[in-house]
Amino acid sequence: MQLYFKGSSRGSAAFTIQGVQPENSSPIILAENLTKVYSAGRVQVQALRGVSFAVEPGEFVAIVGPSGSGKSTLFYLLGGLTRATSGRILIDGIDFASLSDAERTRLRKHRIGFVFQRFNLLPTLSAMGNIEIAYEVSGRKEPMDRAYLDHLGDILSIRGRLKHRPSELSGGEQQRVAIARALITRPAIVLADEPTGNLDSKNSDAVLHMLQRSNQELGQTTLMITHNPEAASIAGRILYMRDGEIVRIETGSRSGVEKAPASASAAAV
Repeated sequence: MQLYFKGSSRGSAAFTIQGVQPENSSPIILAENLTKVYSAGRVQVQALRGVSFAVEPGEFVAIVGPSGSGKSTLFYLLGGLTRATSGRILIDGIDFASLSDAERTRLRKHRIGFVFQRFNLLPTLSAMGNIEIAYEVSGRKEPMDRAYLDHLGDILSIRGRLKHRPSELSGGEQQRVAIARALITRPAIVLADEPTGNLDSKNSDAVLHMLQRSNQELGQTTLMITHNPEAASIAGRILYMRDGEIVRIETGSRSGVEKAPASASAAAV
């Protein structure tokens, strides 16, 4: 893929970023030779070792690996929550490494929705309040689309639970509220980190179904980190990690997500 960089005016007040001119089938996520090294005193811990892969728009990709495999480090890099030691990440043609901290934060708010293992709902607010405050924090000037929120409530089966506080909701309901909070800003990418890690099997199945359905109906690119191969099987593509590397790639056995053509899907290098 040929990359064409536009000049950026980092010194100006306006939000300008270094971009890549898209081609006919440009990946929405492109990771190239990512490494991440942590320092623990005099010890250097290499969490990622030259990870490369691409995700096409609208794909549902799962990244699977045991504890210590590097999958959570990769999640934080893809979300712009930390910087790579070397290599680069392009999100919709934008090079994260070219951004200041403020620019990277703004990109996250506008392009990426996060779902975490811990629901991180504010306990003093209702479910609706948690969704509304996430929308306000995103910095969007237009009013929140209530019809879209109703649609999310129907997809996630929480429409009748939005007036309740988190303590009045089940774990599965709290996670579905967290998903609605991530989706309300209409992000191009949804990053989910162990979204079923704190749930029983029944609620886990429900949340996975909702993630798959939202991916199909809303067209958002979904990337899910999990240690559970069974959970990962709902994805269209599964990347397996071990010792900081992608060691193999499989097609999800139960995926209903439309697959990108083989020529458009990049494998790990």
